[in-house]
Amino acid sequence: MINKENIVSIEKNYNTYGKFVSYKTTYNTDKICFVPLAEDNSDYQAIQEWIAEGNTVIDNGGNS
Repeated sequence: MINKENIVSIEKNYNTYGKFVSYKTTYNTDKICFVPLAEDNSDYQAIQEWIAEGNTVIDNGGNS
């Protein structure tokens, strides 16, 4: 489970068709996780809390 206090950055992750499919989450330990867009997922819920606290998600619009 994600500890939102350890999150350094979150970036929207797109598939090859340009569809937003997950969050790429980087932690202060340099660990990277890809979290699916599933509301019942506890990691997804932690990301939503992190966003609600005013943190910014990087969005390259599927062009990265």
